[in-house]
Amino acid sequence: MSTPSESTEPEILWRPDETTVQNARITAFAQRVAREHGVTVDTYDQLWAWSTSDLPAFWGTIVDVLGVRFHDRPSTVLGSDAMPGAEWFPGATLNYAEHALWPREGGADGDTAIVAVREDGRRVARTYGELRADVARARAGLVALGVGRGDRVVALSPNTVETLVAFLAAASLGATWSSCSPDFGARAVVDRFAQIEPSVLVAVDGYLYNGKGYDVRGTVDDLRAQLPTLRAFVGIDYLADDAWGGRDDVVRWADFTDHADAELTVDPVPFDHPLWILYSSGTTGLPKGIVHSHGGIVVEHLKSLAIQHDLGPGDRFFWFTTTGWMMWNLLISGLLVGSTVVAFDGSPGYPDLDVLWKMAADEGVTLFGTSASFVQSCLKAGLCPKDAFDLSAIRSVGSTGSPLSPEGFDWLRDAVGGHLQIASVSGGTDTCAAFVGVAPTVPVWRGEISCRALGCAVEAFDPQGNPVIDEVGELVITRPMPSMPVMLWNDEDGSRMRESYFEDFPGIWRHGDWIRITPRGSCVIRGRSDSTLNRGGVRMGTAEFYEVVESFDEVLDSLVIDTSGLEGARDGGELLCFLVLGEGVAFGDVEGQLKKALRSQLSPRHVPDRFLVVADIPRTLNGKKSEVPVKRILAGTDPDKAVSKDALRNPEALEDVVARARE
Repeated sequence: MSTPSESTEPEILWRPDETTVQNARITAFAQRVAREHGVTVDTYDQLWAWSTSDLPAFWGTIVDVLGVRFHDRPSTVLGSDAMPGAEWFPGATLNYAEHALWPREGGADGDTAIVAVREDGRRVARTYGELRADVARARAGLVALGVGRGDRVVALSPNTVETLVAFLAAASLGATWSSCSPDFGARAVVDRFAQIEPSVLVAVDGYLYNGKGYDVRGTVDDLRAQLPTLRAFVGIDYLADDAWGGRDDVVRWADFTDHADAELTVDPVPFDHPLWILYSSGTTGLPKGIVHSHGGIVVEHLKSLAIQHDLGPGDRFFWFTTTGWMMWNLLISGLLVGSTVVAFDGSPGYPDLDVLWKMAADEGVTLFGTSASFVQSCLKAGLCPKDAFDLSAIRSVGSTGSPLSPEGFDWLRDAVGGHLQIASVSGGTDTCAAFVGVAPTVPVWRGEISCRALGCAVEAFDPQGNPVIDEVGELVITRPMPSMPVMLWNDEDGSRMRESYFEDFPGIWRHGDWIRITPRGSCVIRGRSDSTLNRGGVRMGTAEFYEVVESFDEVLDSLVIDTSGLEGARDGGELLCFLVLGEGVAFGDVEGQLKKALRSQLSPRHVPDRFLVVADIPRTLNGKKSEVPVKRILAGTDPDKAVSKDALRNPEALEDVVARARE
């Protein structure tokens, strides 16, 4: 994919003042780098270039400056820089939970650790002292259930205090965590959890969304029946009191944590010991279980939050997310830097789009994170939050999930605050990190991501594997990062890992995004170069979608395309479902059942904006649905450049699908 050069510099919407630069952690970090390593890092670009060329020096300085707590010291920083297979901090032991909970500035007993707000106004807060006590009791509860190092603890639970407590308790033992949002359907959850063979399931009785309560106890029972390795089930009363009462097969949360005399301890584990398992979208089958390590996440999230976002004690960190999206994992890492985590559970549009802005004002949020689609919705609704609420505490607004449009940048400046750093970032579940984002010392250009993240050797590659500037190319990472997966689950020989990330450019990580890197060092993401459905933070693949839609006898074939974030996309992005129906079948005959099935088996966010009936679905010669070519064409790529007609079994179907989408 290529576009003409776009070298004209856009408007600068934010520029750091001298005080911000002087007080930023990144400034002190750069001064130390210059002093200790004898390099010139007067500009961010110079610091980035050094950070990606001398990985041992960069990451070694990061762990020293940010106070990583090793129990056994590493023998070196980088034992091997092979990709895949990089060996980080060999010999080191540590624990994520210790970094989240140990007393320090911002994390004293009386400091607020988390505030959890529900859409109905329910608010729960915990100080760091209370959180430490909660985790100690939950850890004792897991021990009583026989959980130890290497066991998997899974949760079907929203963004709540209990979810955080259960995770930290599991991490403290060296058990491995995995979570899904309770609005996932049973099939989507089973596809994720069954493959990792969990020992304990933690789940709520239901969840709230758009003013309605949804009872998921039936889903939980179905899930338990399909997880034969479970030794215990812990039930949380979330929608109703005593929701799990009267059942002998449930360990109720109150009983699970009934260990008043428990003391908090943590078990040191090797640097690369599995911390949590996230999941790919499942585009080509079962979602891949992506395993991240204690050490890799600790050092990457410390670097990201403290250095790139300048987050620390006294800050209040919010990002709208579910527990099924990697942004939850980043959000709770606010504890690593002694900030207060602000969690929200519910709809960002109920009772109206002001709900998150009101919460931000009430809670004094300093870093407000959301999605580009939420910003677009606020823009289209004509909101002006700064006129309705005191948002003076917010110094930065983060946006991810899809590219933020230039108009979205304008709206944030005009309607939220001209003093804001607009932190448009992009990364991936695969590394649980942002590759490109912001820094306190770098301006914000309209419609652009400010910079490549330190330690992330991001390049745009042309099809021949050559780096290009000011042209759109494949987003690749040419040097290892600590938070790259230590493995994919059930991938003993590493073949799935190599196939997933290193097949196109051996030894180079191909991420699956189109990116343009400007001569200024800023970046523009042009959307996915593969197929993923990312709807409101619920990330899912097309294979799972087709499994539901094509289970209907009336549907002969289907194609799903998510246009969110694509330039020129109608209404800021839609989920389109193309259907080939059986003879004599009208769409109205199946519409209601189809929407109900998608809502219950996947999630409400995966009900398409438009269903379009077509005669045929475009397929390649080997029978694969042509998702990526359709998406590229709808993004503005010339059809002849998006796909070779000779590679299609039925090129006329491609023309029909594109024409229907543009109607």
